[in-house]
Amino acid sequence: MTRQRPDLSAEAGQGRVAGIDEAGRGPLAGPVVAAAVVFLNPPSRDLVALIDDSKRLKPAQREAAFAALRDAARAGVVECAIGAASAIEIGRVNILRATHLAMARAVARLPRAPDLALVDGNQAPPLPCPVRCLVGGDALSLSIAAASILAKVVRDRAMARLDPRWPGYGFARHAGYPTAAHLAALRSLGPCPHHRRGFGPVDDLFG
Repeated sequence: MTRQRPDLSAEAGQGRVAGIDEAGRGPLAGPVVAAAVVFLNPPSRDLVALIDDSKRLKPAQREAAFAALRDAARAGVVECAIGAASAIEIGRVNILRATHLAMARAVARLPRAPDLALVDGNQAPPLPCPVRCLVGGDALSLSIAAASILAKVVRDRAMARLDPRWPGYGFARHAGYPTAAHLAALRSLGPCPHHRRGFGPVDDLFG
């Protein structure tokens, strides 16, 4: 049976709709990154074919979709914005609130506030517009799926930039997720300033 791909059904007839998703709730290090995407005009078939839930795409496919969305933004087909919350902010307010903060920052960077925000998940962030939560929205909504790709690529690139500045942790390989190699590096080197307080393996070493 052919799996249904994300489309614009949830956005139809709702005015200016922003799809919002995040990347990086689970890692032990680095920021949480959110993206907001508004389709202003119907996207081409070629662009639609590139967009899917970022978790279902290989890195090269995500990069191709990222580049296509960037080109579509230049052509006026789509508007995109990125927001983030740092590891320090995550430790200060907890990961859920930091995720919502990153989402609010992404929406604030759009040229105009949306009429509706479609948010992946079941917890609505405080935004200056109505919010509709969609569980599994990155597999249903094209704008959420596009946001998932932007957030993932931007965050992976940020972690790759941290890698040479904090050698030994392997940030470019695991993007801060709690892999066996990352946990071993944490035990050997201790946490760096980009590790998150409030996450057990990190707090154990900070303590």
